[in-house]
Amino acid sequence: MLIRRAPDIRSSEITPKDVYLNRRRFITAAAGGLVVAAAEANAEKLDAVQKSPLSTTGEKINSRQDATTYNNYYEFGTSKEAPARNAGRLKTRPWTVKVEGHCAKPRTFDIDSLMKLAPLEERVYRFRCVEAWSMVVPWIGYPLSVLLKQVEPTAKAKYIYYETMYDSSYMLPSALAGVEFPYREGLRLDEAMHPLTLLTFGMYDETLPNQNGAPVRITVPWKYGFKSIKSINKIRLVEREPQTTWVMTNPREYGFYSNVNPQVDHPRWSQATERRLGEFGKRKTLMFNGYGDQVASLYSGMDLKKYY
Repeated sequence: MLIRRAPDIRSSEITPKDVYLNRRRFITAAAGGLVVAAAEANAEKLDAVQKSPLSTTGEKINSRQDATTYNNYYEFGTSKEAPARNAGRLKTRPWTVKVEGHCAKPRTFDIDSLMKLAPLEERVYRFRCVEAWSMVVPWIGYPLSVLLKQVEPTAKAKYIYYETMYDSSYMLPSALAGVEFPYREGLRLDEAMHPLTLLTFGMYDETLPNQNGAPVRITVPWKYGFKSIKSINKIRLVEREPQTTWVMTNPREYGFYSNVNPQVDHPRWSQATERRLGEFGKRKTLMFNGYGDQVASLYSGMDLKKYY
């Protein structure tokens, strides 16, 4: 699927025309409610996307420029600006996502069949990361539960583990990034099955740019941004809490659950307030990123200062 790339990408890295035409045919067939607009050579629109009733309302959406030039994607650099410069190297075709582990029907999905599993919906999520900045992004996808039901988790499946694709031939080495690759994360199974947990294919009515996790990523809007990893190619249903990148890297600062909780400070800064990208002042951080009505019941009886 074509992506509007950063201006400094070489013309040789732009998707070939025959691949582009195949992808346009795929999107047209994938969901009858999608109307594919006439696109320029390196961009593809996802118009008339259904808006989910779970979308955040009443908040100004950040500009596409904000969302595509200020990113964490350590495989392409550790500064916020580096992914937009470097992620054009990411090869998004062919692409598969392998789902395995404690499930009755393990399966490997190619990206086309993955997008056909459910109609795409627009959900406007407040997307925050741990540095106390935030932005509002219109993500496009469908609930991760749709995919998980296809493989039929067994009674032994208590958690899911998911992994970012890693290719050392053109991605940053672990030693330079400061974290071990491939990047890995996880959720409790009930968190993964929640309708707000999204398998995401687009944003701003377009397919995902590489720096934002093309061709498919996870979005978990009530957790800090590093739980919503990019460019996934593996999901495993497991019985025990999986090891995750930031817990392995620095367990004192990053817990497995990583719910937005303004009452738990990061050891090096307060999380009681946040800065919305594009704004000068700070605003109060909301518990569960403002999604408490939908997700607080998942943690009934848990000490969320202990299980941070």
